[in-house]
Amino acid sequence: MTRVLLLGGGPDAERQVSLNSAQSVAAALRSSGRWQVIEHTIEQHLSGDQLAALPGEVIFPILHGPWGEGGPLQDLLEADGRPYVSSGPVAARMAMDKIATKILAAGLGIPTAPSAVLNLADDVCPIGLPAVIKPVHEGSSVGLHICLDHTSWALAIASSRENHARVPNRVLMVERHIRGRELTVGMLDGSPLPIIEIQPAQGVYDYEAKYTREDTRYVINPELPSGVAERIARHSTLLARGLGVRHLARVDYLLDGAGVAWMLEINTLPGFTSHSLLPQAARAVGLTMPDLCTRLIELALRDAPRR
Repeated sequence: MTRVLLLGGGPDAERQVSLNSAQSVAAALRSSGRWQVIEHTIEQHLSGDQLAALPGEVIFPILHGPWGEGGPLQDLLEADGRPYVSSGPVAARMAMDKIATKILAAGLGIPTAPSAVLNLADDVCPIGLPAVIKPVHEGSSVGLHICLDHTSWALAIASSRENHARVPNRVLMVERHIRGRELTVGMLDGSPLPIIEIQPAQGVYDYEAKYTREDTRYVINPELPSGVAERIARHSTLLARGLGVRHLARVDYLLDGAGVAWMLEINTLPGFTSHSLLPQAARAVGLTMPDLCTRLIELALRDAPRR
């Protein structure tokens, strides 16, 4: 029986989400009966020697955030040489950088909202209001502020400055706020899964709505204006290919009243919790969680370099 080294935890702000995802993946793999699962929780960072000492023929990392999802861990996995699930270091770094992803998307003809790197010394929004403040290199709505007017902007800037004192390496961006429907599409082996519309009960799909509350509604294959679903599928495929993403991803959009789907970001290691969107989309095409996790390991084994 093939041994799967399942990595979770890590030093990033999304550590708890990673731990929850790892728990779900471990249960799914064990229930399949095909894999011997070896769980390892990363407390802070991991060295190449420490990784090499861990057992397993294939590695399934399920970490979220700049270190675990954005390149540093992928450097170690690549050097280790064993097959592993998810994108390589270059694609992971590009996808984790929302500004870089938006520049690539614009070059591919994919609509993306005007944005800029935020200078916390500025008291005035550089792109005008309404706007959204969010980290360039983190997900799960960490550090998200929606600023509809000058009062909310001032409060968001004050909060961001306070957080910067605690997390000085966090780079923030500001993006034009678009009112519309929240849509997401999962990618599995380069092909789009069904679109999901996210309908949060309390207006904003924030961290609590994603991971703790039970009041968010998810609509699979929602009714959309003519041609929108096809454009989203095409744009998601283009973006994933352009970044060099492999195995899995999730691309998020906002659909405005004119029928334009604005790309927000791409995640190369989306969540695998009970609330997570990629497993929901996979279920819609007949893939249970054990099926999905097994498929990802098979893709890692398929794409492993011949040695």
